[in-house]
Amino acid sequence: MAHRFFIADVFTDRPFTGNQLAVFPDGTGISDRAMQAIAREFNFAETTFVLPPREPQHAAHVRIFTPKTELPFAGHPTVGTAAVLARLRRVDLPGTIVLEEGVGLVPVELALRGGDIYAHLISERPIEVPAAQPAKSAAAAALSLDPSAVVETWFANGGVRFCFVRLADRAAVDRAALDRTAWSKHFANAWSPHLYFFAGEQELYVRMFAPALGIEEDPAPGSGAVALAGVLASRLPAADGSFTWRIDQGVAMGRPSKLEASAEKRGGRIVRIKVGGATVITGEGTMDVPAGY
Repeated sequence: MAHRFFIADVFTDRPFTGNQLAVFPDGTGISDRAMQAIAREFNFAETTFVLPPREPQHAAHVRIFTPKTELPFAGHPTVGTAAVLARLRRVDLPGTIVLEEGVGLVPVELALRGGDIYAHLISERPIEVPAAQPAKSAAAAALSLDPSAVVETWFANGGVRFCFVRLADRAAVDRAALDRTAWSKHFANAWSPHLYFFAGEQELYVRMFAPALGIEEDPAPGSGAVALAGVLASRLPAADGSFTWRIDQGVAMGRPSKLEASAEKRGGRIVRIKVGGATVITGEGTMDVPAGY
């Protein structure tokens, strides 16, 4: 049976940049096995399948697959899928929709800026930060860097678990290369095996390695930006306010991506985090899925 798909570049307003995403706007009739096989076939960081919502007031039920596994939530697939639905006029623009995902309900704000579709996912869930923290020396080894390049490390979860590594400068981010032996030793079975490393304060420069998901390097994981914004905002001395960051990622891969991240703080508590950006649709087609697959 032929199933229609779209290819979207997420977190960019220019084609052939940003984070690639394949979206199947009608995944009805595609089996779990076929969904995983299709994600491997595209070999993008993620592929999404849109299904009818379980509750009629919601826009859609969305399933998200990496080349290796299904995820309960991911940022760039959420943002990109919402933008595709808006381009297809299946949801109102501007407006706020709710997507049903494995993690629960995910609101997404949609808007037009100069003809480009912008989508921002909204998270009001607390950021999980475990007591155990990764060793800086382990992070340096896994990234093939001198230990002096690692400023601090921590684990956090804003929907997907990450190991965050703050590096001394942008040059250190660019020098990093995955040492698979060191990664296997220190992170393959850690609280999170996904290495999200960055430099900067308000203007952040980021890369991310996720071999456990079958992703050598991800151009722009929105879920990582959710957790990062939450942790950084929680550390600020102000008890109330809205705080914003711009994130540049994917540059070293030739897939430059720009993410907008913000966190709202009230009474010393993070109450809302938004992450998003523009999405460009670069292609569409159909894929034949064998009957019974």
